[in-house]
Amino acid sequence: MTTIAVTGHMDLTEDSIPLVRTVLDELLKQYADDSRLVGVSCIAKGADSLFAEAVLAVGGRLTVVIPSQDYRQNKVKPDHAALFDHLVEAAAEVLVLPHETANRQAYEAANTVLIERADRLVAVWDGESPSGKGGGTADTVQEARMAGIPVDVVWPDGAARRG
Repeated sequence: MTTIAVTGHMDLTEDSIPLVRTVLDELLKQYADDSRLVGVSCIAKGADSLFAEAVLAVGGRLTVVIPSQDYRQNKVKPDHAALFDHLVEAAAEVLVLPHETANRQAYEAANTVLIERADRLVAVWDGESPSGKGGGTADTVQEARMAGIPVDVVWPDGAARRG
C-alpha cells in the first residue's frame, strides 16, 4: 500500500486551480494501477480538495481527516460545502479529531495525523517560509522532512495565491 498525504494552500487563484490539478493528476498517474493507493487529506478548499479529487480519479482510496467536531459547521464556506460533503461521502475512512473547535491546535493535530500516516507528502506550496503561527503548509512540510517523509512540492509555473 502507498499512502500519500497532502498539504497545501487554500487560497489558490482561480487560474491556478487547473494548473495544480493537472500536475496532481500527472503525479498520481503512476499509482493508477495500484489499487492500494490511499490519499490522506483534510479536504479544505484549494489544494486539499484538488488532491482528494485526483486520488479518487485514479481509483485510489481516500482518507479524510477533519480537524475538529465543529469544522464542517463553522469553517466550510457555502461555496465549498457541496464538494466537501461529496468528498466525505466518497471517502473510505473519515477521522474526526476530538477537538471541539477548529483552531490552530486542531489544525496542527490534523497535520500530525497526515504525517503519521504518510509514506509521502504532496505539498502544493509556493515555498514561502513558515508564518510562525503553526499548522500551515510550510510547517507541515518542515515536520514531514524532519520525520524523514519524502516531500513532492507542486507549484506549477503560473500558480499564484489570492491577495
